[in-house]
Amino acid sequence: MRLKSLIVIVGVAVLPLFGTASRVAAQTSPIARPGEPALPPVRHVRRRIEIYPRPLLYRRCTDWYELQYRPSGTVLYPQMRCWWVRG
Repeated sequence: MRLKSLIVIVGVAVLPLFGTASRVAAQTSPIARPGEPALPPVRHVRRRIEIYPRPLLYRRCTDWYELQYRPSGTVLYPQMRCWWVRG
């Protein structure tokens, strides 16, 4: 009877150790594990907007000077307007 009770007491005392060992292993970070390779950092690349007009198109622009009346006096102000035309 003493041997059986001793085995039960030791088993009950050892069970919590197995539970904490698995928790400690789960809480360690991947950096702390020397056997595993480190993952490269994620790079975010901004996309560029590129415009390819249809063939044989070009921009035609016209410009002029316009008088603008302001409180400080009349100002000659440049203006421009552009549009796409077939070539």
